Amino acid sequence: MDTEQLSLPQVHPVLFHIGAFVIPSYGAVAALGVILALMLALHIARRLRVDPNQIWNLCVLTLFTALVGSRLLLVIANWTVLRHHPLWMLSLAMIHHPLLAAIGSLIALAIASVYARARHLPLRTTADVLAAPAALGLGFEQIGALLAGSGYGTGAHVPWAVINTDPLAERWSDAPLGIPVHPVQAYAALCFFAITIALVLWLPHRRQNGDLAGIFLMASGVAMFITEFWRDPLGRGALFKGILKGPQAAGIVLVLAGALLLLERKSERVSSAATAPEPAQSAPSAIERPAHD
Repeated sequence: MDTEQLSLPQVHPVLFHIGAFVIPSYGAVAALGVILALMLALHIARRLRVDPNQIWNLCVLTLFTALVGSRLLLVIANWTVLRHHPLWMLSLAMIHHPLLAAIGSLIALAIASVYARARHLPLRTTADVLAAPAALGLGFEQIGALLAGSGYGTGAHVPWAVINTDPLAERWSDAPLGIPVHPVQAYAALCFFAITIALVLWLPHRRQNGDLAGIFLMASGVAMFITEFWRDPLGRGALFKGILKGPQAAGIVLVLAGALLLLERKSERVSSAATAPEPAQSAPSAIERPAHD
């Protein structure tokens, strides 16, 4: 059967409406990912004997500054237009672009480093705590991007191709309408979910602080590099006369950074007890025999 005759799944950037109030698919799915990532971060923090309260504060602070920072940059870049159309300010939260995601990630990394140092958190161990949650959050972010049409794929003639039909996908993310494309965001999401599972399973076997973070950076860089082959090049940036896209160059940097973290360091070695869950404290007996002098 010709794949063009198949009933292709349609994706929509709006989850549902409440009167004139719009619930975007991207925001709803990303918010779910954040909640699950925070829960996983607290669990891993306990396993690695890091203060969960500090990890919670760190995550909330970095998420807030990343969102606000990226949107402020969008306002600055479009200030001339927004002065003449101030109501457009309300639609800035709906705009998704890889450059905004990259800038938000850099802001989050800078804020996380400052906070961790100020609170005397061990940087490598803290990075290990956040590795699997970051991969989980990125996986859900890519599912949200798929529904919104952001970071869309190249044209495809495969049974699992998707098609954008909502004009909001074109307005918010420049997604092409009515054209079957690769669900490359789903490809990336599957990679990030696989990375999450691998990191959680590897948690008891890490040999030194920074192992999980190093694996996360390397695996994410490889996933980013490979999946870019199925993403439409519009707005992705071109380097070395089009040989590499911008995100592919970023993927190479991530692989190199991960490799540095995985270098053997005797001072960062950990024992198996460092990743074991804290033993549950038994409740005191209701009847205790009095101690004898």
